[in-house]
Amino acid sequence: MKIGFRNPWAYSFTALFALFMLSLLLINAQGYVEGYSGSSSTMLNLVLYLLPLMALMLGSFSLTGEKEEGNWELLSTYPLGTGAFLAGKYIGLSIVLLAIVCFGFGLSGIAGWLIEGGFDYSTYNRLLIFSICLSLFFLGAAMLIGTIARNRWQALTMAVGVWFFTIIAWPAVLIALLGTLPYQWIKPAVTVLTFLNPAELTRLFTVVKLGGGSTLGPEYYQWMVWIQSPWGTPLFFLVMLMWIGATQGIAYYQWERRRGHA
Repeated sequence: MKIGFRNPWAYSFTALFALFMLSLLLINAQGYVEGYSGSSSTMLNLVLYLLPLMALMLGSFSLTGEKEEGNWELLSTYPLGTGAFLAGKYIGLSIVLLAIVCFGFGLSGIAGWLIEGGFDYSTYNRLLIFSICLSLFFLGAAMLIGTIARNRWQALTMAVGVWFFTIIAWPAVLIALLGTLPYQWIKPAVTVLTFLNPAELTRLFTVVKLGGGSTLGPEYYQWMVWIQSPWGTPLFFLVMLMWIGATQGIAYYQWERRRGHA
């Protein structure tokens, strides 16, 4: 946590995120925005662009920095387990990211309360939860990138590549891939691919929770059913824990292999 808060990138992202939140507040200063609308959709998309890149860069740089500066060689001589090392990294960086997110939302919320505008309480809470889940998802991917990359430049290249594929290029890649499949395979393929992309999964979940499920089209009717059901939220958080656990498990295996060869 101390290393994370000393990182100048953390403060740059904090300032950028706070500025972004205040800009959205000024756009919606005329009244309260409730549920899924053009304003909340804009906020979803902008958060979707910024937070994953923030989590990927902070997380991957933290791990590659340990290798580049020789700290891991020193730590590996101590009675410190690899699992404890990775868990400590993940928890510490999670707190840094959550502090950034909560600062941006808190500053915007206070400003909105003072000018009596912005988002209503329920919508604001859902957007905050969306931002937190998105950060935790991509921090798990960042831990894996930091494990695989040998230095910060490799980590930067891989982080930007993952961000571009999952956020920017995803719709085009999805359409191109589904176009090559038989019709009866399309819906199962969409389901599997959506669960493999944490950004798309979190976005769909939040859109439905905000009441905008009808904008997704009839192909996502089953998604609306299970997300709005009583077990929709627990299942989503279970998938999130499994996704993060899988990335952490692969990272653990790779660090253990290197530790054994050292």
